[in-house]
Amino acid sequence: MRLPLYLKIGCFLGLVLLGPTAVGAFEDPPALSQVSKDLYYQTEGVPQGPAAPDVRSVYPRISYVDNRVLVWVVTQQHTYFGGFVLALPLFCVLLEFLGLFRRDHESAKRFDGLARDLLRVALIALSITAILGSVMLALFILLYPGFMGYMGATFRSMMPLYAGVFLGESLLLILYYYSWDWLASRTQKWVHMTIGVVANGMGIILLLLANSWASFMMAPSGVDAEGRFLGNIWHLLHSPLWNPLNAHRFLADIMSGGAVVVAYAAYRFLSARSEKERAYYDWVGYVFIVVVVCALLPMPFAGYWLMRSVFEFRQQMGITMMGGLLSWLFVLQAITVGVLFLGINYYIWQSLGRIRGGDRFNPYFKAIVLALMICFLVWFTPHTVAMSPSEMKAMGAAQHPVIGQFGLMSAKNGAINVMICLTAMSFFLYRRANRELTISWVQAGNIALATLFFIGMVNVVWLAIYGFYIPAHVRVGLSVPQGATTATVVLGGLWINHLMLKGSRIKGPIQWGKISVRGMVALFGVAAAFTWVMGLMGYIRSAGRLGWHVNELLPDLSPWAFTPTLAFAAKMVTVNMVVFWASVFVVFWLANRDRRFVEEGVSAQANRIPLVQPLPREESA
Repeated sequence: MRLPLYLKIGCFLGLVLLGPTAVGAFEDPPALSQVSKDLYYQTEGVPQGPAAPDVRSVYPRISYVDNRVLVWVVTQQHTYFGGFVLALPLFCVLLEFLGLFRRDHESAKRFDGLARDLLRVALIALSITAILGSVMLALFILLYPGFMGYMGATFRSMMPLYAGVFLGESLLLILYYYSWDWLASRTQKWVHMTIGVVANGMGIILLLLANSWASFMMAPSGVDAEGRFLGNIWHLLHSPLWNPLNAHRFLADIMSGGAVVVAYAAYRFLSARSEKERAYYDWVGYVFIVVVVCALLPMPFAGYWLMRSVFEFRQQMGITMMGGLLSWLFVLQAITVGVLFLGINYYIWQSLGRIRGGDRFNPYFKAIVLALMICFLVWFTPHTVAMSPSEMKAMGAAQHPVIGQFGLMSAKNGAINVMICLTAMSFFLYRRANRELTISWVQAGNIALATLFFIGMVNVVWLAIYGFYIPAHVRVGLSVPQGATTATVVLGGLWINHLMLKGSRIKGPIQWGKISVRGMVALFGVAAAFTWVMGLMGYIRSAGRLGWHVNELLPDLSPWAFTPTLAFAAKMVTVNMVVFWASVFVVFWLANRDRRFVEEGVSAQANRIPLVQPLPREESA
């Protein structure tokens, strides 16, 4: 099969524009001889880059176009597709690995076929990502030449590496896809997966390099007080926010890719005309909602790490983002995260419809959803918000005398940790829904599992309450024992539940495709909510710099250097989400254009999904 024309064009444009153009667009600055000091690490070095320029009169304008809005849309779409391209190859290697270790031949083919189908989508998305990256680079050079000239000269030593890694990842992904049939035997599969692992490694390196630009703009390091690069590449790369930003965006990209596949599976399920197709897409949605949940559970800790690092770097930036100008956006973010947890738990509840006899757990799920709602109310309640003098006078203080107490981070951390524990409990109940335990220590195991969850959640809540009685700088440290408690509950619960399910009898077979329509609609809500919150958090992170291109070094003196209203920001995030989803469905349509792919891919995989899966290993897929 020949390489599609759009993939050739996309990769060519991306490599030509993103590589040599970016590297050669800026002249090498003259070396300076005086010694200067790093503004963050306080180490000495010889300046080897230009100082932050005066960009007062270097903002070209296009008639009737808002430069910032144009760059905002293109950059957000590039970020969305970049995360999609990072996540899909990871899923492909994981699915191929799972298929390799399946004892059932049909189950192994099912995983392997799904991995190949997704990789084809990843190749198309890669070309779109390259084109968007090229357009984004061209817009920066055209509309913000002073900023781009400074960033290009400062990071010039990393640009050849960026272009080389992008080229390597593109070629390896192409080789990974087109060698699928050549390396099909069990022994050769290890070689094939090695190609995928190396390609994914390059994708992660690409993410780290891209994050170095974003973290430098928020918290610059490796340069002196005038913005001159001092020759230490590690300091330039390793800004104060680099590591937490890496963790946060990696998990976000995994969730982004999983959410897209989940939404597509829900769409195909609802539009399917045969039971076989519905069964297949029901299974695909289940597999990838598990992936999304695995990335979602540690996400609050990564977000907390990032914001704690922001406060440690510049307290004023953290206050602006969480307690001042942008605080209402964090309330919206909290609501969306709560919707994610509620939607996922509702989907798990509705998944009991596939299992004969699963309705016996309905009362438990009702109690879990009620507890989630209580935690959700605490989670999104703000502590301080921007208010007019008349509103403050009517309230009598900057915070509400009652609900303002729930807005403290101590209470919010407790709420989100309890929500994570409750989500894990939902999954354990689902895993037991079609099982009859046969071990001799069933009662003792249930008591141990219940005790673990009870003591864990009580400890989390107690630590949240204790935080009200200690100074703020001490209270921040309570996130560590709360997170450790939650991790112990989740991992310990997984281990105990796994031991208890050994040797269990099937009580009711999984009937793929029998989930309620409400459950599949919930998947749409989860996917859309995550895409929206991803765009919102990207805006918050960028807006936290206020009037700076590079915080406290390079001011933004363009006509658009103002913080937009919250309504305008929310509309922009929504528009970006709609454009991305429309583009994603175009990508899936392109992937399905090939008649051979349709006939041998999706249809063949659908035929491998039995309407009823009675075998333990198959149903646990």
